[in-house]
Amino acid sequence: MSNQNEQVTSDPSAAPGAAPGAALTHRQILIVLSGLMTGMLLAALDQTIVSTALKRIVEDFNGLDHYTWVVTAYLLTSTASTPLYGKISDLFGRRKVFQFAIVTFLVGSLLAGASQNMAELIATRALQGLGAGGLMALTFVIIGDIIPPRERGRYQGYFGAVWGLSSVAGPLLGGFFSDHAKILGITGWRWIFYINLPFGIIALIITSAVLHLPKVRREHKIDYLGALLMVSGVTSILLGIAYAGPAYGWKDTLTVLYFVAGLILAVLFLLQERRASEPILPLELFKNRVFSTAAGIAFIIGAGMFGAIIMIPLFLQVVQGSTAMTAGLKLIPFMLGILTASITSGRWISKYGKYKKYPIIGTGLMTIGIILMRRLGIGTSFWELAGYELLIGLGLGLSMQTLVIAVQNSIDFKHMGIATSAHTFFRSLGSAFGVAIFGSVLASRLTIHLKDGFANLAIHNPTALAGFDPAKVAKVQNNTAVLKTFSPVIRHTVLQGFVNSFADVFLVAAPITALAFFLAFTLKELKLKSNDDHAADRSEALLN
Repeated sequence: MSNQNEQVTSDPSAAPGAAPGAALTHRQILIVLSGLMTGMLLAALDQTIVSTALKRIVEDFNGLDHYTWVVTAYLLTSTASTPLYGKISDLFGRRKVFQFAIVTFLVGSLLAGASQNMAELIATRALQGLGAGGLMALTFVIIGDIIPPRERGRYQGYFGAVWGLSSVAGPLLGGFFSDHAKILGITGWRWIFYINLPFGIIALIITSAVLHLPKVRREHKIDYLGALLMVSGVTSILLGIAYAGPAYGWKDTLTVLYFVAGLILAVLFLLQERRASEPILPLELFKNRVFSTAAGIAFIIGAGMFGAIIMIPLFLQVVQGSTAMTAGLKLIPFMLGILTASITSGRWISKYGKYKKYPIIGTGLMTIGIILMRRLGIGTSFWELAGYELLIGLGLGLSMQTLVIAVQNSIDFKHMGIATSAHTFFRSLGSAFGVAIFGSVLASRLTIHLKDGFANLAIHNPTALAGFDPAKVAKVQNNTAVLKTFSPVIRHTVLQGFVNSFADVFLVAAPITALAFFLAFTLKELKLKSNDDHAADRSEALLN
């Protein structure tokens, strides 16, 4: 990030003692964090509240084949916007840009709730993601501004609590709303978007009251061409993975064109980043070994996290026949694992000043949990599933925030915004690719397993197929509600096809998370900066 034309301006409403370079007291930090956590709750809640309601939404719109795009569109725009928010907030101030992100998110929520078809829902979810990118990125940028790395683990638990609250409340609220046909005359599932409106208004009020920081204005040239190339390249590759490949075949001309176009755009993006005066993703960051390693791990963790959040509720509702709210309740062990590990590891990092072992242990637990998920079946007990969920949740909790601390500790204060945003970018990018890849695997393998299942049924129990319309098998891939019309034997055959398909998804996911486990061993551990070190770096960045 350029240091040119950098100006420090005082904010008359800033917290006392928040002068340039001065460390904030514990009370002042908590005041600032209250504003950040309220905004972050919006984005975190929306990620989890959708998971248990998606089955009902896609049944209403006959769009199971576009199931993952409701999530992918959100992740794509939040990913693309993340690196921009750091620089834009340098120009206009953290609070103004943070509030702009909240308003954008709320407009997207209002329009998503009013969607009439899958195309509208996917488009408005993309607008939501544009706001969510700022909420996520700027939260960690501001934390990096005011809290030294050695003390950051101490406050990590507060954000773990936000994730824990949203992770428990989100699926329950999503299930509650989607299980009701109408609430106050409005279709139940639409409330998963409308519920954001009061939370957003509260977030705007709180951030206006408490989010006052010393302003450091840095003049920037925004790399709009780089952003366009990045979004276009990622979108093209995702369309190949999640749309053209499953629909037309992986060797089809359209699929190949999507992949080739994506790769060409990716190369053009890298060339643009080399020549841009202020690139959206500075390639020099990758010379920092901690950043590059953490970026790779974050990418994989993002894929694993959203793979679990999206696939587990779908498995519970389709295969085991759980209601949306029951599926939300059954996600609690996963969420508790994230919360417990995040708070515990944060305290230990602050106490002992070491962080490397947590991503190693975390990615290892996550891999074991995903491997065990292949054992899930129609009759799997909740307690067995809970054990697997807990392992994955513990793994994520030990890894996610720890990597942010490692990255922020390894860079100069003046690069805090872009490095933090870039790290968040890779985690979000992994989430987008993970959802697209796992959704594609599920769709393509389901077609194969259903075909095999009915072929075996025709051989071993041909009478069960008497009078059955084979066209209904294709319909179940777009709308699982049709399962209710099947006879018990045929329904069991279809459900077993889903079980085998989910097993294939977890089979694909396991070696990916295993790669993160081995990558974590190469993460370089640096001494965490103390209060004095952080204050000195901050003063130098503000005054130079």
